[in-house]
Amino acid sequence: MKPTRSAAFFDLDKTIIARSSTLAFSRPFYQGGLLSRRAVLRSAYANFMFAINGADHDQLEKMRTYMTQMVTGWDVEVVRQSVAETLHTIIDPLVFEEAVDLIEQHQAAGRDVVIVSASGSEVVGPIGEMLGVDHVIATTLVAQRGRYTGEVDFYAYGPNKAVAMRQLASERGYDLAASYAYSDSETDAPMLEAVGHPFAVNPDKTLRRLAEDNGWPILTFARPVALRGRLGLHTRAGKAAAVAVAASAVGAITLALISRRKQRGA
Repeated sequence: MKPTRSAAFFDLDKTIIARSSTLAFSRPFYQGGLLSRRAVLRSAYANFMFAINGADHDQLEKMRTYMTQMVTGWDVEVVRQSVAETLHTIIDPLVFEEAVDLIEQHQAAGRDVVIVSASGSEVVGPIGEMLGVDHVIATTLVAQRGRYTGEVDFYAYGPNKAVAMRQLASERGYDLAASYAYSDSETDAPMLEAVGHPFAVNPDKTLRRLAEDNGWPILTFARPVALRGRLGLHTRAGKAAAVAVAASAVGAITLALISRRKQRGA
């Protein structure tokens, strides 16, 4: 397919949202019976270290190993329900206003917006829907008989992000030379180098040096904002956020009704 349009590719953690998207769900995963209290505390510590220091290649590899070991045997449907029922409460306050502004600007210019994240598709997909983006590229885990095996089908990390972006560009007709990319991490250098307009967002030290050496613009995102209060219903992301609120409310009501029925039957 001959390239006929451009796209904007966004990393997720510390670029669109202020925390690790996967670790942010540790509490609902605990409440759903997926995590032990010790694992929740470990996830909270990992999230804290991620927030203050960022994460280099070795740290992200350790985090990937820890997460895949942790989810082995988890019920896929329970994970999806936990994310759906708590998505708005957890992710809404973490979204950078500056990122939402850019998403809206790119959509207004006719560009597709794509989230590219090393987090799992079960987490990234619903976040993408909430933000009203066009596509997501995320890590996919192998599941058999409804449970995760601990194996990774596709790890959306480092050079793999650029590979997936090129594949999507070929399928959708994106001209990568006219496209944009945003990330905070040195590990996403291949992602940024794949487009004609790369931007470093809240960059770690290595990415900052790389951006300065290559003349890439450096952006600072510092205003997490509640998505409900930030977006109007006339925008695509605003409509998606409203749907997310409604879905979250329906999920909470359903859980409450089930809980009451169980109590009455006890």
